[in-house]
Amino acid sequence: MGQGESAEHEEVDLALIQDLCLTFMKECPSGALHLHEFKRIFGVQSTSEEESIYMETIFHSFDTNRDNQLDFMEYTAALHLVLRGKLEDRLKWSFKVYDRDGNGRLDRKEIRHIIKIIYKMKTKNTDIGMTPQEMCDRIFELVDENHDGQISLAEFMEGAQKDEWLMEMLKLDFNAGGWVNQKLIKAR
Repeated sequence: MGQGESAEHEEVDLALIQDLCLTFMKECPSGALHLHEFKRIFGVQSTSEEESIYMETIFHSFDTNRDNQLDFMEYTAALHLVLRGKLEDRLKWSFKVYDRDGNGRLDRKEIRHIIKIIYKMKTKNTDIGMTPQEMCDRIFELVDENHDGQISLAEFMEGAQKDEWLMEMLKLDFNAGGWVNQKLIKAR
């Protein structure tokens, strides 16, 4: 990508972030964004259970103070991470989303949980060719270097950056910018 294209992409991202911030202020004059408002902003309808669960998981990952609402700072930080964040930061965030119990290690149950959600969302448009269980097994084969049945943040980061398939499965945001744009167009 040329320097001009990169600057244009950054301007689009900034314009989108500004638009989403204005939407936040319009939808949440109190400064507190709740899950139902978060879903409404991004056009998620209750018709897709997988997408709804995915959005709940994403919402809670950005709720850093665990008060079941996003304040403006949490919301803005989330937008910057998803739309403009460095790969390393997005991978760390993905790890946090996977790590449901917060112990800093991923077990098969945690991986399988999010893989099932992503699998159902992705297979609506493409054939992945593997079941969620096979995907989970492959992830552990590629990433769990010390074979202890858990994946550390270091193993997660290293494994994701070594293997393209693994990167696509682990980084969660599978074209988050495009997904956000698509949801906003639908919502308007």
